[in-house]
Amino acid sequence: QVQLVESGGGLVQAGGSLRLSCAASGRTFSRYIMGWFRQAPGKEREFVAAIKWSGGSTLYAESVEGRFTVSRDNAKNTVYLQMNSLKPEDTAVYYCAADSQSWMIYTTPRVYEYWGQGTQVTVSS
Repeated sequence: QVQLVESGGGLVQAGGSLRLSCAASGRTFSRYIMGWFRQAPGKEREFVAAIKWSGGSTLYAESVEGRFTVSRDNAKNTVYLQMNSLKPEDTAVYYCAADSQSWMIYTTPRVYEYWGQGTQVTVSS
């Protein structure tokens, strides 16, 4: 079993920055593909970014490319999402997720077996 706990959400003005963290339990964290998703009220959960186990391969949604950066520290069992140049449309609950089975990054939520409880990010205009 893997437990994921997100932190770092909050209220920020447009143009500002936040860094989300996701702390994972489990001895095989370094083997997992770690993803970030978000869900705004009334909308489906959508892919934001993901990173493979080695940290050398990442994938971003087009809407955040160039503004968000995903990284991981396997020694600390933690994955990060640095969010810069935030926009009001980035407002959502952000979830961390883990995929222990795949060899490539998928953007579909159902591929990820483990999920955190989510952290709220609100960007004011």
